[in-house]
Amino acid sequence: MARNWTKKYNNLILICGRYEGVDARVRKILQAEEISIGPYIITGGELPAAVVADAVARQIHGVLGKEESLEEERGMSGFPAYTKPEIFEYNGKKYKAPKILLSGHHIKIKNWREKRSKKFKF
Repeated sequence: MARNWTKKYNNLILICGRYEGVDARVRKILQAEEISIGPYIITGGELPAAVVADAVARQIHGVLGKEESLEEERGMSGFPAYTKPEIFEYNGKKYKAPKILLSGHHIKIKNWREKRSKKFKF
């Protein structure tokens, strides 16, 4: 949906409803499309609007540092993330980053991530 919007529109206006949503007359007058980011209820539309804005912005060429950053293009997400330092110590126990991630071998790293990712269908 976000990818399609970047191709279809130059501008988006997100109207954030409160509690019971946006007045039906306003939706009718503006011919507004109603969207949902999930099967749950929250008090307002501000947070979902931020999620939508982020999802759309990621699809605009040049917003991300590199095109490979689009998770959708890889079809995977949710694999464990490791940052510096290489060894993290907590309560006397050492937690190490997997050696494969430190190897610099991009194909092996990609395979490691794919095995541990949550697969999504687009």
